[in-house]
Amino acid sequence: MGKTLIIAEKPSVGQDLARVLPGPFQKHTGAGERTPRWLEGPEHIVTWAVGHLVQLAEPDEYDDKYKKWRMADLPIVPRHFKLVVRDERSQKQMAVVRDLLRRDDVDRIVNACDAGREGELIFKWVVEQAGGTDKPVERLWLSSMTKQAMLDALAHLRPDEDMKQLEEAAKSRSEADWIVGMNATRAATIRLRSSFDGAVSLGRVQTPTLAILTRREEEIRAFKPEKYWLVDAKFATDDDRRYAGRYHAGAQPRLKTAAEADAIVAAVHGKRGEITKLDKAKRTERAPLLFDLTSLQREANTRFGFSARRTLAAAQRCYEEHKVLTYPRTSSRYLTSDMVPEIKPTAAQVGSDGPEYAEGAKYVTSLDLLPLARVVDDAKVGDHHAIIPTNSPHNLSKLNSDDRRIFDLAARRFLAVFHPDAVFENTRVETTVEQHVFRTRGRVLLVPGWRGVYGELPEGDRSAADEDEGTDQQLPRLERGEQATAREAEALEKETKPPRRYTDASLLGAMETAGKLVDDDELREAMKDSGIGTPATRAAIIERLIDVGYVEREGRALVATEKGLNVIRLLAEHPLTSPALTGDWERRLSLIERGEEARERFMSDIAKFAGETVGTLDTTLKDVRIPRANLGPCPICGHDIVENRKGFSCWSREDPGCGFVIWKSKAGKQLPGAVARELIATGRTEKPVTGFKGRSGRSFRARLALQQGDDGKWRVEFDEPWAREGAKPPEEEPAESAGETGATDTPAAA
Repeated sequence: MGKTLIIAEKPSVGQDLARVLPGPFQKHTGAGERTPRWLEGPEHIVTWAVGHLVQLAEPDEYDDKYKKWRMADLPIVPRHFKLVVRDERSQKQMAVVRDLLRRDDVDRIVNACDAGREGELIFKWVVEQAGGTDKPVERLWLSSMTKQAMLDALAHLRPDEDMKQLEEAAKSRSEADWIVGMNATRAATIRLRSSFDGAVSLGRVQTPTLAILTRREEEIRAFKPEKYWLVDAKFATDDDRRYAGRYHAGAQPRLKTAAEADAIVAAVHGKRGEITKLDKAKRTERAPLLFDLTSLQREANTRFGFSARRTLAAAQRCYEEHKVLTYPRTSSRYLTSDMVPEIKPTAAQVGSDGPEYAEGAKYVTSLDLLPLARVVDDAKVGDHHAIIPTNSPHNLSKLNSDDRRIFDLAARRFLAVFHPDAVFENTRVETTVEQHVFRTRGRVLLVPGWRGVYGELPEGDRSAADEDEGTDQQLPRLERGEQATAREAEALEKETKPPRRYTDASLLGAMETAGKLVDDDELREAMKDSGIGTPATRAAIIERLIDVGYVEREGRALVATEKGLNVIRLLAEHPLTSPALTGDWERRLSLIERGEEARERFMSDIAKFAGETVGTLDTTLKDVRIPRANLGPCPICGHDIVENRKGFSCWSREDPGCGFVIWKSKAGKQLPGAVARELIATGRTEKPVTGFKGRSGRSFRARLALQQGDDGKWRVEFDEPWAREGAKPPEEEPAESAGETGATDTPAAA
């Protein structure tokens, strides 16, 4: 009997599989190398793809004419897509996989790449690039990397034929992105060469995401603040029970003028009033659903300020390396019915992980009947179930700070979902003084329910209406009809605020529901098939927008740059900017995955859309010219400093100026015009700039200073740098090492 070749997605997964298969396994390297390329045992050979070994070829692989970007050659829609090996490192691993596939003693192949759309694509492309195979192929489907889960999955391999629809959806997604992205990017770049530096990157998913951000930025810029006034009073009963209230005219607390507010203050200050209304009502609050990847990323961003990519990386380590969480790249928030017997043992395992989980786990394991209605739903589980802790021993001491936090979120959410509702008593009090009504809100937690698993939980962002209503108070015992004196009263001058910028959390939420802001868990579930991108790709989309200079991070906020704003302004109402359009495409990809739509029909529509887009961009962008930003006079010679492709300088072909220049690229960060303007005006940035990359690859933030060196050249140097994006101020955080923050020589003017 021959051997079984197992192809995993990553070396770490391949090594884990070898540990549970009959051994011993021997490591093999490539010729003249030390890097392990495959493991071989008596019955199995295990190798790996190291992510995407193979990718879709660039247009010039089809025809040399595509090396030059010309509008006449668009649209480019290949009849059959070519594949190429990604790079030299990938070539070595690809050669190993190709040889193993062709070995005479291999008579069966197992696809052990990640169990999802992208994992299926990675395997199928590798096999196709290797020349195909006529040997039987089976699918390993893992949702957990524990030993028992791997053994169970190996014992229940799926036929490759069952993966055909998943393969078609994966190829459709990749080819659609290539067709739309390649053609739209080339068309826009050709027409906007004189206005933008480098390519104008457009895409099926990234452009509608950018549109969400830029439209919010336009709203903020167009916002005109208006002043308004509130009146607060502090009351005391005759026996000195105290509480506060806010003036309301009907349901409206805001006053338009200071004179109105001052008149109310004068009328009520020191006067006796009466509690004319006192209502108490109980309100129940259900536990949130289990985590899928997007909701986990949103929670981690809200609680800890983690970017979507940072959360995904931590969750992936918890799955692959530490084996404490199940597969993270899931879009489901439910469990399957066959998992019910594992719920109590898993809860018991979590309870043994630390005293912080013990009480919550004890409650779950003591239940005679688990509340499963909102937790178990086979119809709402696609490739993978919700993210939950694994039912195996957890060594939490090996988790770093990020991984521990992500595990904690998933563990508490898993325990909380089986707890009863939390019950609050809401109290509404109205105190009338001289015909003026003051409202007071009180909130008391009567039954902790699921909130007991967490202790104190942040309430989340408060809306403008909530802010106007005032904060909830711990109220003393009050009775309707009681007298109370307004001991103090004051008018508060306020100003309307613009919409908040998106954070990773709010943008992920908007992407999940195709641009619609939806907070309700169940409603979000109903809209998932129409979202922008998938849980596995959304973090990469956000980072892509940052990498191409369309978006920047300022603390937790995602801010569209001038380049990003101009791109969407120029596209105007083009369908490519519509979240609803790409949301509909994602829905159709899901239908292909379920066998409910033909791949050919979808790809035909994508090709048609690409052709229409090229024609529209050719016409609308033909004569567009965006003037270069003028940053004001040079501090050395007084000539205007103008933005150019590589920097901001006072020289040009017509006028060499004095040679003063601030280069855009600094430690992996493109300096935005606003920062350069501030440096020119003051010599120093007032606020830290984020996103610089040190030699170790770690991000840091710093204030910048414009300084002249001994050689006479001007340089942007790091002044007060400190580690990690979103870190605390320097007095609370150790400075970054000099090796990562030292000044770099300014290149000679080109």
